[in-house]
Amino acid sequence: MKILRLVFLFLGVIFSVWGYAQNNVKAGKWYFSVDKTKNCISVSKDGRLLTNGLYAAYKLNDQIISTKEYTSLKMKSFPYKDKFGQGTKIVVNYVKRGLPELQQFFYLYPNKDYLFTEFEIRDKCHNLKSNYMAPVNIENSRMPFNNDENRALFIPFDNDCWIRYQSKPLAFDTLRSYEVTAIYNIKSRNSLVLGSVEHQNWKSAVDLFKGDGKNIQRIVCFGGVADKLTRDSKEHGYLNGSMIKSPKILLGLFSDWREGLDEFGKANALIAPRRPWNKAVPFGWNSWGVLQFKLNYNKAMEVSDYVHENLQNNNFCNKDKIVYVGLDAGWSKLTEAELKKFVMKCKANGQVAGIYWTPFTDWGKKPERVVDDSPEYKYEDIYLYANGKPQELDGAYAIDPTHPAVETMMKKISDLFRRCGFEYVKMDFMTHGMMESDHWNNKSVCTGTQAYNYGMKLIDKYFKGMYINLSISPIFPANYAQSRRIACDAWNKIKDTEYTMNALSYGWWIDNIYSFNDADHVVLHDATEGENRARVTSAIITGLFISGEDFSNEAKVEGKNKSFVFLTNPNVNVVANGVSFMPVEGDGILSENQFMKKDSDAVYYVIFNYMNDDFAKNIPLKRLGLDYTKHYKATDLWNGKSVDLEAELLVPANDVRFIKIVSGR
Repeated sequence: MKILRLVFLFLGVIFSVWGYAQNNVKAGKWYFSVDKTKNCISVSKDGRLLTNGLYAAYKLNDQIISTKEYTSLKMKSFPYKDKFGQGTKIVVNYVKRGLPELQQFFYLYPNKDYLFTEFEIRDKCHNLKSNYMAPVNIENSRMPFNNDENRALFIPFDNDCWIRYQSKPLAFDTLRSYEVTAIYNIKSRNSLVLGSVEHQNWKSAVDLFKGDGKNIQRIVCFGGVADKLTRDSKEHGYLNGSMIKSPKILLGLFSDWREGLDEFGKANALIAPRRPWNKAVPFGWNSWGVLQFKLNYNKAMEVSDYVHENLQNNNFCNKDKIVYVGLDAGWSKLTEAELKKFVMKCKANGQVAGIYWTPFTDWGKKPERVVDDSPEYKYEDIYLYANGKPQELDGAYAIDPTHPAVETMMKKISDLFRRCGFEYVKMDFMTHGMMESDHWNNKSVCTGTQAYNYGMKLIDKYFKGMYINLSISPIFPANYAQSRRIACDAWNKIKDTEYTMNALSYGWWIDNIYSFNDADHVVLHDATEGENRARVTSAIITGLFISGEDFSNEAKVEGKNKSFVFLTNPNVNVVANGVSFMPVEGDGILSENQFMKKDSDAVYYVIFNYMNDDFAKNIPLKRLGLDYTKHYKATDLWNGKSVDLEAELLVPANDVRFIKIVSGR
């Protein structure tokens, strides 16, 4: 072992000297070089030039400074190994009198389709302060596709206010996507994917600037975004110290943009592992769908019995034969004794009891009110202020995740949930805890992301062992919960299915950073049978399968009757293993209507019709990765009938076709 270490050290020295002398590095697929005349980086993959003008930039004293402005640079490279594998680390040092020393890092892995980059600014004699660091600035990008069928993705910061994902033709002047984007060709699927894989300090974004319709003129990936869509009313907080580090950015060229986003998600999960979960995807019920604030003790008990007697013994359960029954907002009307009886009822019925909480909000909005769980404080003491005013979003004031009163509330509410026996907690309106603020109670916290991580670590501590499902929340950081709702509230109509599928179209990959995506609570009554099929299918192919129908004794008969038809189809339900389907194409105006998933023995194909007229379409076998010269059998899972793959598939208005394709005649 000692000899191997000496050899590795020797190779490191050789690589370092070589790097200084040659100013270029080749690592497997990647070729990297420094242009000392422009202080820019050239990057190629598989012989294709990505850019010959990559540089870093940051804000200091309210001025943007880039590596182009430095007077000298040196580069070194050496073998490097981390959790992503064996590779090469490149360090580029920039120096200029009067500016902080800047170290730019690149991490290349021979067999990866992506690299990482980040940078640090250092000054031993002065305290630095910055709220903007951009590791990736690309001018005159050279992406490996060159026609008019190119798109760029808008990924939203969170899922609030019914925001929508978008696939945009390259005809915009500017486009800002949050945390990540993909720029891709519709037909070839070739793509550039870039985004932040670290979420401890910064809110990050990618800004794209107009090119010629076939390409992007300029790309900037940076930490320090704070705007209307991050729900902020003041600028991003400043990091400070003798050293400040940017977010780490993934930059990749992929043959398939869908693969690229999956790899982006996996990279995030390798850096910040998912919250542990070794059980099956939750099937179940939640009170917010129909009952909402009409929830009471008797109705909760009746629903548990209905689910037990009519659904979970009839294919509506996960592979562990478990159903989750959850109380949403309005549970506070129940006494602790009633909550305990409800949990006992669920356990007797073979169910897991769930409950709801909003840890970072004050719905009362009365600053002088005493905090019940921490009476030494008033609510005005714990608000997040912007420009001296409490911050309001969705009708609630945001509260400071770092304030000791919040930790006290967490301890008391988690103690209550444990005493009662709840094992599943839906947490809502989480974005409130990530807002930028005039200040935080914890003086070491200086950004909204740091404050959010502080609060989520408390949740991790006090709710340890419980299943955490985030509802309204940012996408990142993702390592504090098992699942997250993929979009905002969705009910029973085809528009609700289309809205949910908009998020799945370009956010399916999020199940790489959470165990499961959540399609929200499925409601059945007051909708057509086609709409019912579509809405249930949207849940099956997204992740969690949770009904929100009213199953209490006083409920409408329609909803109960439909539950037997649409919640208990064994051929449909068996597909629900929590793995999100991905889009087939990527050219949707509103959302994609074709989705797919490959299993070891089958390919599943789903096609929705969001319109009021029927249409017919041939199943695109080649785009599904199937060989059209081979023989396959296809079955519609909703009706059990065979499907002729050589004929057009009729998709009725406001409906769906759910097809399973296997080898053979």
